Amino acid sequence: MFKKINQKQNFPELEKNILKFWKNKNIFKKSVEARPLDNTFSFYDGPPFATGTAHYGHLLAGTMKDVIPRFKTMQGYRVERVWGWDTHGLPIENIVEQELDFKSKTQIKEYGIDKFNEKCETKVLGYAEEWKKIVEMTGRWVDMENAYLTMDKEYMESVWWVFKSLWDKKLIYEGHKVMPYCPRCATSLSNFELGLGYKDKRDKAITVKFELEEEQGTYVLAWTTTPWTLPGNLALAVNSKIDYVKVKKDNEFYILAKDRLADYAEELGSDTEEEIKGKALIGKKYKPIFNFYQPKADPPRADKNPKKAFEIVSGDFVSTESGTGVVHIAPAFGENDYLVAKENGIDFFMPVDDLGNFDVDVPDYAGKSVIELETNEQIIKDLEKEGKVVKGENLVHSYPHCWRCDTPLIYRAVTSFFVDVKKNRDRILNNNKKIHWVPENIGKGRFQNMLEGAPDWNISRQRFWGTPLPVWKCEKCDKAQVFGSIAELEENLGNKKVTNLHLHKIQDLEISCDCGGKARLLGDVLDCWFESGSMPYASIHYPFENKEKFERDFPADFIAEGIDQTRGWFNSLLILSSNIFSKESFRNVIVNGTVLAENGQKMSKRLKNYPDPLEMVHKFGADAMRFYLMDSPAVRAEDLRFSEKGVDEVVKKIVITLWNTYSFFVTYASIDEFEPKKSIEKPKNKMDHWVLSELNSTVKNVTESLENFELNEATKELASFLDNLSNWYVRRSRRRFWKSENDADKNEAYQTLYDCLVTYSKLLAPYMPFVAEEIYKNLTGEESVHLSDWPKINEKLIDETINKKMARTRAIVNFGLSARSKQNIKVRQPLSKIIIFSDDDIKLDEDLIQAVKDELNVKEIEFKKDDPNIVEKIVKLDFTVAGPKYGPRVKEIGKAVIEGKYEITENGVKVGKDLISYEEVLVNFKSKSEEYIVEGDGLVLVALDINITEELKQEGIARDVVRIVQDLRKKADLDVSDRINISLGTDSEILKKVFEKYDAYIRKETLAEKIDLGKTDGEEVEIEKETATIKVEKV
Repeated sequence: MFKKINQKQNFPELEKNILKFWKNKNIFKKSVEARPLDNTFSFYDGPPFATGTAHYGHLLAGTMKDVIPRFKTMQGYRVERVWGWDTHGLPIENIVEQELDFKSKTQIKEYGIDKFNEKCETKVLGYAEEWKKIVEMTGRWVDMENAYLTMDKEYMESVWWVFKSLWDKKLIYEGHKVMPYCPRCATSLSNFELGLGYKDKRDKAITVKFELEEEQGTYVLAWTTTPWTLPGNLALAVNSKIDYVKVKKDNEFYILAKDRLADYAEELGSDTEEEIKGKALIGKKYKPIFNFYQPKADPPRADKNPKKAFEIVSGDFVSTESGTGVVHIAPAFGENDYLVAKENGIDFFMPVDDLGNFDVDVPDYAGKSVIELETNEQIIKDLEKEGKVVKGENLVHSYPHCWRCDTPLIYRAVTSFFVDVKKNRDRILNNNKKIHWVPENIGKGRFQNMLEGAPDWNISRQRFWGTPLPVWKCEKCDKAQVFGSIAELEENLGNKKVTNLHLHKIQDLEISCDCGGKARLLGDVLDCWFESGSMPYASIHYPFENKEKFERDFPADFIAEGIDQTRGWFNSLLILSSNIFSKESFRNVIVNGTVLAENGQKMSKRLKNYPDPLEMVHKFGADAMRFYLMDSPAVRAEDLRFSEKGVDEVVKKIVITLWNTYSFFVTYASIDEFEPKKSIEKPKNKMDHWVLSELNSTVKNVTESLENFELNEATKELASFLDNLSNWYVRRSRRRFWKSENDADKNEAYQTLYDCLVTYSKLLAPYMPFVAEEIYKNLTGEESVHLSDWPKINEKLIDETINKKMARTRAIVNFGLSARSKQNIKVRQPLSKIIIFSDDDIKLDEDLIQAVKDELNVKEIEFKKDDPNIVEKIVKLDFTVAGPKYGPRVKEIGKAVIEGKYEITENGVKVGKDLISYEEVLVNFKSKSEEYIVEGDGLVLVALDINITEELKQEGIARDVVRIVQDLRKKADLDVSDRINISLGTDSEILKKVFEKYDAYIRKETLAEKIDLGKTDGEEVEIEKETATIKVEKV
């Protein structure tokens, strides 16, 4: 027997009980260990920082990471899921700096790197308990007790091995380049970190004039949005292919690109003296606008040629999209600047220190921060005093900020270590092509394009809390020694034990060099993305341990993260694995989009524009939240505007609908003491035949969707089947469950509904693990749905013909109900006729025609191809969609459609030999008769006769009486099988006629033994503006 169902179930409370059950019975552990080691599905979990609480983005990605492993486990795979924590890097350091009220890196050094790092270590798991709580509450199964930490000695040792592997392959080199740089954190960043923090920034752009050395009174104009770089100017760049003009204004001459002259008409006028080819400007000398630069004997570049300065050079990157068509070159502060200067023998001048302040080389501004507005304003003011500013303008532009501390970044030349991405770019690109991306356009478009243009990866950070670069350099001969393990390091230390690899523990260790000198640790730490990209190896301490496990599980079968990780984790994983193992590090990836506030803004704690995730789980339950997120466009890398109403809709349409259907089955099956037997192979009843066909089609489609990692395609299938089961199968089969005799038909109905519910609970388990568990356990008596096998498809039961016929039947009913709703005609009110218009060959059987009559409460159905007196169908070609596909032929197709030369089919509109999909056409219709209201789509239209006769009105009243009696039965808390007597009292002649005429009908529908007409002390009701009293008594 089945456990009695609480029809008013509190689902968050149910979930708490299920969580206790899972914990007490170790269901997660059992689900993993029940599957064999020789049949694994490997999953890598990207490590988050525990420096803040989980938000909707984490819940979204976390649910994706739970759905697929649950599905694969049920398919028979062993899916081990181990959590990881990202514990190094700027996110942790920033927290400690704020706590200590440090404003610069200098203060850290004064405080002591050892004390600073030890404080960082205490902060890494600040919110770990909160994370554990929400991960558990949302039903995600992952081993958090054995989580890997990127600060563990074993993890860091594997990271060293990754570095050494690349070093030995000559894929890591030390270089001096201009890189994105955070002056507050005093460290360089990688180019892909650059894209993580763009924000709008207000700046002052100026156009500055540079006087040619040999042409007094002739100036070249250059535009800049970063005036602070002007003290570092050593060259100007023009494009040899651009046409320039010399313009005269007040006895002075100005040179700029011809295509940019119009933007300077107010300042310069249009008095063009001559046109000059860009090529002719190259090599010309100009006078510096500042006199800070002094040539140095030993610049930090390897070339030994004499250095030049203040010369016009050629630059292919110069364009006429903005500015003047001339770019001012400060070799220390721009990537292109640095390269073009190096190519042309222009000297190098670095007047900014590692804190982003001007140094003593620029005495006028020494000690001033280059990112401060006041510094830029002072530079502009000084240039204006000297008459060197031609134009000033305010602008707001998207500008990179530090992804951790929000400080505006600068570009600054630094000495760093780089992973050589360019050397094996083709291999990386080819490996990316082997990966199955969902959605495909992210991997094959956005990510591939990024890889094609990716520069070498700067992996050095001039910070403290991280894995140190394992590079010791000789102070005497500059030779580098790199170590890939603790054992290697200890051997070179004379077997001195090393127990901690953090900077403060090893920075004083000296290594002997072959030259007799001493080598010291460089002191930089690795980019934390290098650490997380090493996760496939470091999380299991490979290659020092777990070689067999690594070889079994690499590459990962599945990963999932947000779209921002195209510049982060996805990138670092692929670059490292391609360079070390020549293969991709993951085979399948789902990329999620961003969860926004309901108004489309970014979620903001300050603005409080979104509900707290925990509150949502407490209010609606995790199942509803999970399904809502998985059914959204966010699982296809699109944005989702989070809506509390959306979660509530899932509760109503999915959770409660399923629970009511389950409750219906258990209630009647318990009354009749039904015992499940073998599943039905050849159903005799058409409704059973259809629903089992739909069930197996759903199993097939959900399986295919999940195999393809298309999470929201599966949710559509699940929602559709539940609608079919609850709102059609059960609705149309109720009398089979209600009848008193336990015959073969009734037992087949029970067995069919039982099979549907059990199978559906399995299909639903990855998405809604709680309610699926409750239903499955009660129906089957087995320990857990999550220990069961994924449903197998019974192809013999799939009947596309009956599926199509029933789908058409339901479409007709839905359109008919919509038509009634528009006219405010309730369904209990019978109508005389409905006309169904369709061009295809789907013909409804008699029982389905009767179902339409019953559901729409109509007396007659008529089928027609067309009737211009009742409805006019209007088909239009959507040129915006069809145009790109059909090109020049689109006009010809559109003309044919206008002339009515088309045929509407199930798959689209046929125009000549072309089949135009429904996405490419707009199908409308217009009612031509006041007696009918029309509803439908491109495939089927219904015209409902809305004329109500007196006889139809009386029958409608009888149905209202039945509804009222059923409500009174519920109020009296009567059992569904209880027989009753009804007393009816009224002075209305209309109602008396109805009671007498429909006596038998009312008794049958309400399980009434008899109906007594006369005065009664029952409940007073109003029916069609007539009053009556009705009393219900149990027999």
